[in-house]
Amino acid sequence: MIECYLTKDGVTSLVDEMVPGAWIKLTAPTLEEVNEVAEALDLDRDDLMAASDPEEKTRVTTEDDDLMILVDVPSSNRVHGERARNTIPLGIFLTEEHVVTVCWENPPFLADFHNDRVRGFSTWRRSRFAVTILLRNALLFQQVLADIDRRRIEFETQIDEIHNENDLVQLHGLETSLVYLATSLRGNGNVLSRLQRSGRLRRHAGMDELLEDAYVENQQAIEMAQIYRDVIDGTRDLISSVMDLRLNDVMQRLTSITIIMTIPTIVSGFFGMNVDLDYMPWALTAHGFGIICVLTALVCVLLFYWFRRSRLL
Repeated sequence: MIECYLTKDGVTSLVDEMVPGAWIKLTAPTLEEVNEVAEALDLDRDDLMAASDPEEKTRVTTEDDDLMILVDVPSSNRVHGERARNTIPLGIFLTEEHVVTVCWENPPFLADFHNDRVRGFSTWRRSRFAVTILLRNALLFQQVLADIDRRRIEFETQIDEIHNENDLVQLHGLETSLVYLATSLRGNGNVLSRLQRSGRLRRHAGMDELLEDAYVENQQAIEMAQIYRDVIDGTRDLISSVMDLRLNDVMQRLTSITIIMTIPTIVSGFFGMNVDLDYMPWALTAHGFGIICVLTALVCVLLFYWFRRSRLL
């Protein structure tokens, strides 16, 4: 889908053509749409298509007077029926008269620009627009990381209810999401570092501070991702310890029950031997079988009581 926006008199609105000063927003573009924009703005079609490749690496490239910035933005998908986080590329192209953004999805912060929710935004201030996108992207990463940590806290509060592998799969999904996010954040940090050193961006008033803010927020997101990964590692170790304790408790109970149930087996084994009845206790006594059963049950009850007192049952 192709959308063209232009800021006029402080208001950003849709326009029908790719007029000078416009922002061309490509969302999940088709090959025909990519070709149309490439021909109209004299851009490389392969560069525009790069933002549609989920395996594309973050980078900054220049060609003539055009600047291409490729960064990763947070996305989401479903893994084992659960929501998981990953990243997709976002391409930002700065030409002499236009700004072009290309993404397979519609990042939520892009809507803030054409809905006039970004103070001082103008499609004519192309360099500032690009850096503001990078800043908003870093802040979005922080929100996503905070959401992952909230899910981790909810998981810990329900640790007593963890009984099967599905719960461990959910925790693994959170850790996998953090790996993807941290990797993308490091790539975005490299892009921001290069932009700080590069002279290709037009330095408007406050541009250096804005670039520094974007870099600092990205570094903070990297630190958040590392901290949350360490915390999740601790959570996984805690769950493993809890499950080991539960297994030990079950084995302890089963062992105690097995010992108690062994007593009748031993008694019946002794009295079932083929020996002279004169030497077998209660063999010729009235109600001898009942006496043996009562004594066996009494021993089992005493053992059960002792195991309970010893917290083995």
